[in-house]
Amino acid sequence: MHPEILKYNDAQEPDHREVCELLAAEIAKHLPQAESKVWHAHPVWFLDGNPTVGYSRQKPGIRLMFWSGADFGADRPEVVGKKFKDASAFFNTVAEIDRPRLRRWLRQAKEIQWDYKNLIKRKGRLVRLK
Repeated sequence: MHPEILKYNDAQEPDHREVCELLAAEIAKHLPQAESKVWHAHPVWFLDGNPTVGYSRQKPGIRLMFWSGADFGADRPEVVGKKFKDASAFFNTVAEIDRPRLRRWLRQAKEIQWDYKNLIKRKGRLVRLK
């Protein structure tokens, strides 16, 4: 895992640090081919240069965001973005994380992808990759 992600996780309060550590471990385990780094001040994993999943500390808790999560179907994360194809879930403790559901989301993140890396080149138009 990228050292900056470890630093980010260590900077969180104890409950949120545990959430971040669990999320990072699960993402690394289920998306081993993904490149990880701190991007726009929070941890993000990329598949072929395309942002796929990341998390950040926000007022309601740790936000786990899938860039293409809106297309995960009925079991998608609850908070769907208004402008793009993202969907998010918030966690304050590891007890709130349904690990089988998280693993399904991570599997879907590999299978369903929109081309965010070329969004500017395409003048804001998203194209589905998978």
